Amino acid sequence: MTAHRPITRSVFPPETLATMEALYPLQAGLLHHHIPDHPLLSLEALAQLGEGLPASAVEYNPGDVPIGIRPEDIPSNGLSIGETIRTIDSNGSWAVLKNIENVPAYRTLLMDLLGELQSVVEPRTGAMLTPQGFIFISSPGSITPFHFDPEHNILLQLRGTKVMNVWPAGDERFAHRREHERYHGGGHRNLPWDESYREDAQQVPLGPGDAVLMPVMAPHFVANGDAPSISLSITWRSEWSYREAEAHAANSALRRMGLDPAMPPRWPSYAWAKSVGWRVARKLHIVH
Repeated sequence: MTAHRPITRSVFPPETLATMEALYPLQAGLLHHHIPDHPLLSLEALAQLGEGLPASAVEYNPGDVPIGIRPEDIPSNGLSIGETIRTIDSNGSWAVLKNIENVPAYRTLLMDLLGELQSVVEPRTGAMLTPQGFIFISSPGSITPFHFDPEHNILLQLRGTKVMNVWPAGDERFAHRREHERYHGGGHRNLPWDESYREDAQQVPLGPGDAVLMPVMAPHFVANGDAPSISLSITWRSEWSYREAEAHAANSALRRMGLDPAMPPRWPSYAWAKSVGWRVARKLHIVH
């Protein structure tokens, strides 16, 4: 494994931090970065990383899938993860390497990047909890299906181009509360898709040196450009994001009892009663 090479200049320029201050934590938007060519992020290094990760931390499949494909309908590309990454230019695939923070050199890189954001993040949402990193490797024209994620996230584009199509977090026109409840009850991140959603998308084009700030649980899909792409996603959780997740999980339990609970409030409010109730119920093994 390639050793971590220290980054000697700031990756996020002052104007990016100022933009992030205006957007975080509720709005998606374009940012910029100066991450240099890095030995940990070459195709060969990523292929070796993928080969060394547990199967649970690797996901890959053909890239020409429908935007709204169901998880159970996603086919295999017939390759290993190493083969997928090494031949990404021509194999028509999409891959993600998850939880790279479990590899020491990549954790150091992740923490260096997140450290530059603390002055913006912590005054708003508190401590940066559960830092995680994900690397996306995509063939030309590949699609990442419509889905949402529970983390605060910045996606840094390193190679190639793509367009992030994103919708407002918490807007039930695009992800109903039942979808949140399903996900926080252990379901898949993919969401039902409707072509009518397109007219309300916020489109954020990305090339090398660009990044996009993604709010917690903002529905989105990604369309890759006409060249292979590498992107690095740096993520963290907050006490608020955990509380919101617990409120959705509590709502799922209430729905199974025949109730129709309301959507939890968005930041900065907390669904305190449901969150605390869910924590107590979990400790008492009342819910699973």
